[in-house]
Amino acid sequence: MRRLWLVFAQAVTISVAVLFVITTLKPEWLQNGTPGSVVAIFEAPGNAPPPASSGEPGTYAAAADRSMPAVVHVFTSKATTTQRHPLLDDPLFRHFFGDGNGKDNAPRQRASGLGSGVIVSPDGFILTNNHVIDGADEIEVALNDGRKFPAQLVGRDPETDLAVLRVVTAEQLPVITFAAGDTLRVGDVVLAIGNPFGVGQTVTMGIISALGRNQLGINTFENYIQTDAAINPGNSGGALVDSAGNLVGINTAIYSRSGGSLGIGFAIPVSLARNVLEQIVVSGEVTRGWVGVEIQEITPELAESFGLGDTSGALIAGVLRGSPAERAGIRPGDVLVGVAGRQVRDTKSMLELVAALPPGQIAEFRIRRAAAEIDLKVEVGRRPTPGAANTRRK
Repeated sequence: MRRLWLVFAQAVTISVAVLFVITTLKPEWLQNGTPGSVVAIFEAPGNAPPPASSGEPGTYAAAADRSMPAVVHVFTSKATTTQRHPLLDDPLFRHFFGDGNGKDNAPRQRASGLGSGVIVSPDGFILTNNHVIDGADEIEVALNDGRKFPAQLVGRDPETDLAVLRVVTAEQLPVITFAAGDTLRVGDVVLAIGNPFGVGQTVTMGIISALGRNQLGINTFENYIQTDAAINPGNSGGALVDSAGNLVGINTAIYSRSGGSLGIGFAIPVSLARNVLEQIVVSGEVTRGWVGVEIQEITPELAESFGLGDTSGALIAGVLRGSPAERAGIRPGDVLVGVAGRQVRDTKSMLELVAALPPGQIAEFRIRRAAAEIDLKVEVGRRPTPGAANTRRK
């Protein structure tokens, strides 16, 4: 009997010791009553959970840390003239009350604006939106670390809503890295970095919702990246970066009925921004080809009325007098189907193909007139520089 009691006491002691060890080292084994390693035995091999990542899953802090220092705040100001009170133009009123500041001296004040920009070169070149600096006579940029520098306008391109600034300093400036080519896909994660509402540098996260958005009526040349990353007033000119922190676009506009973000934002792709940047840095402006025609999209109804087999090409709706197109023999009603050996699919592709031609070049334009296709030699002219686009942007 004494031996049985000793065996029982030893068993209880060992059990308590095992329980203590499990409670201390593996408490999760007691929550479901079954060790986690046992559960895996009953799972199908094809449905096994993926192995844990050795990095930091669920965070984009590394991408933000890499790109945020190169995103700056852009502060602008310009002198404006306020409207004189109409009574100051009344002689009787001026007789009794004086003429205030004088009939020809309207009160003046300064209007300020804000936006964002991206440092793209160690030489201090900064990409931003044209509408951020449009009309400004003073521009200042502030870095994320608090440093501030006056900036000069190098050049601007209203037709893509891009502008290039430059700060001259002996201090070292952080520079963003451009993404390699157009590698974006719908569904890729992106970060939008800027200064929304002037609250300070902010990072928002979303995905690429669509690529190649055009015909939005924002700019002449449109090839937008659409994203649901929150973009608000003040974000204009800021960076859209990929999950590695590389620049993929310049935030430029939103679709909104309230003035705030509704999850539909647009950014200029880095390929277009790089082309504009290089031209402005080299020559101070962007040069594009021009032939002087008004074009119209070919709808199925127009195709039927003109006896066309399909809707490909661009309908010539008008030809400017004295333009390269008129001198070459292009007429209203012609359908442009090819430029310099490349097919014209629609009005957008026609505009891009002509704009890419250097002024002075003789290019072959293929047109469809009646039932025949003919080739015409056109001496490409220089596209006139437009004024600032009158559109709502954020």
